[in-house]
Amino acid sequence: MNPLRYTLRRLMQGVAALLLIAVMNFLLVRAAPGDPAMVMAGEAGATDDQYLQQLRERFDLDKPLPQQLLTYLGRLAQGDLGLSYRQQLPVLDLIVERLPATLLLTGAAFVLSLAFGVTLGVWASTRVGTWQDSAISLFSTLFYATPLYWLALLAVLVFSIWLPWLPAFGYETVGGGFSGWRRALDIAHHMVLPTLVLATFFMAVYARMTRAAMLEAAGQDFVKTARAKGLPAGRILRAHVLRNALLPVVTLAGLQAGAMVGGAVIIETVFAWPGIGRLLFDALGQRDYSLLLGTFLVTAALAVLFNVITDLVYTVVDPRIELS
Repeated sequence: MNPLRYTLRRLMQGVAALLLIAVMNFLLVRAAPGDPAMVMAGEAGATDDQYLQQLRERFDLDKPLPQQLLTYLGRLAQGDLGLSYRQQLPVLDLIVERLPATLLLTGAAFVLSLAFGVTLGVWASTRVGTWQDSAISLFSTLFYATPLYWLALLAVLVFSIWLPWLPAFGYETVGGGFSGWRRALDIAHHMVLPTLVLATFFMAVYARMTRAAMLEAAGQDFVKTARAKGLPAGRILRAHVLRNALLPVVTLAGLQAGAMVGGAVIIETVFAWPGIGRLLFDALGQRDYSLLLGTFLVTAALAVLFNVITDLVYTVVDPRIELS
């Protein structure tokens, strides 16, 4: 099948999936305890019934649930994600403002975790039973089992307090007024800790997956045939073992890429990183329904997009796979 036609078809399927996700998210968020009108009225210091009724009418909270759902879907079809109750700004503007910071953090963590995870997995699979293999397996298991929030707090304690090498919080130096390369370096300096902490967990997953896939591929008949023909060990490792072992790793990476964007809530909260994860956390505490639904929908759209990209990457890793 033509790659363009396949991509368009998958994107259309993704749109249908997003529609179903939008409906489910709307119903789940509305079923959660809490009343945004009460929250806004409490913050304003006015809790009389008339003021509450005015707030509910303003944000369509006084209408029946099916009518609210139809109104939400109608606005969604026009690209309108609604208005944030708390910040009184369009949800789309808030997400667009925060999304680059999240993509920068998760993109760097994804590339770092995939590169080092695959490298460590290959290294361990070629040295089975040695101390290097044992060390990589031990540390992979340790980092996989360690909660991210604990690792983040430990990193702040060690590298920002005991050893004041790296900034603990924020996206860039407050009041620094940097521009150009100086601003880029300042942002990169603030990225080091959250990127390493977020990458550590996924790096452990990729290392374990790559090691297992490499050992499984190395025992296949086509690898034995290549050895019997006298092909160099390096070529066998690259062209036969690694290429086949990468398929399950690519599958996992495609799933984790979308999950990483939506799962950066803890990291962004601990390190005060101004991304959509932090935005989602704040919206949850404020019962900001529109903002919650908007962030959920954007993260789901990114997950769908990453899945389509993963399918296309399959044909690069293994040309025998055809789009169908």
